[in-house]
Amino acid sequence: MRIATSSISDTIVRQIQQLSSQQARLQNQVATGQRIFEAEDDPSSVGRVLNLATEQRQLTQYVRNTDRALEISQATFSGLQGLKKISDRATELGTLGAGAATGEAIQAYASEVDQLIEQTLQLGNSKLGNDHLFAGTAVDTPPFAATRDAAGRITAVAFVGNDGQTAIPLSASSTVSPGATHETNLGTRDFLNHLVALRDAFAASDSPAVTAAQTGLIATEDGFVSALGESGGVQTRIEASKAQNTDLATSLESLISKETDADLPSTVVKLNQTQTAYQAALQSAAKIMRLSLLDYIN
Repeated sequence: MRIATSSISDTIVRQIQQLSSQQARLQNQVATGQRIFEAEDDPSSVGRVLNLATEQRQLTQYVRNTDRALEISQATFSGLQGLKKISDRATELGTLGAGAATGEAIQAYASEVDQLIEQTLQLGNSKLGNDHLFAGTAVDTPPFAATRDAAGRITAVAFVGNDGQTAIPLSASSTVSPGATHETNLGTRDFLNHLVALRDAFAASDSPAVTAAQTGLIATEDGFVSALGESGGVQTRIEASKAQNTDLATSLESLISKETDADLPSTVVKLNQTQTAYQAALQSAAKIMRLSLLDYIN
């Protein structure tokens, strides 16, 4: 069978182009360490990589969520610790005031409790960023509203937040509410009003009223202890979830690398082989293309 010269030329050019393209692709893999640049390079691997990348983005978001949840939980825990310290001092003052004490001492206790009231109100209305910590989900408004007399002293405190709790996803199947519970917020309100009662009892030198106020303070202190324990448990859970999500994200990164990274030793060998074939193809093509009609006649 006779093959036309133009067909031979077209075949040679096509083969050289294929070798040149293969050589460029292998050179790019060696230079970048990646073996996939276009979907057609390995369609099945590209599909797996896309699925892994989607899962990785989800895990990255969950890690960000745990960071935010941990911030809220730590700030809440710190606020509760502050309330517990105030409660300890208030209970101590109640014990001192219920015993034998001079009028001057009682008035000094009343002044100190008045400062504890202001400190507690400040803690109750504390914020993390722009959000109030003890407001439920009504984070834009200070949750504890104080009524004051003409002298500026607090006479009563109301809770004006709500009973909601912000739920933050830690994974596809679990969420956490890192802020204070509604019961804790109401307990803080009650604690403030017990402090007001204690101050007024001191100011009036009313020993039975001091004892009654101290009883209320002890009850709310038990609530703070319970809230601290719960907040600590929530922090532990968040930290464990973050560690798990971080480990999973690292594993996914490794799986993606296995799909996309080039095997450099093998790729270098293939590149050398392709370069040799390319040079040989060029040399043989040059010889073939130099043949004339007389060469065929001879």
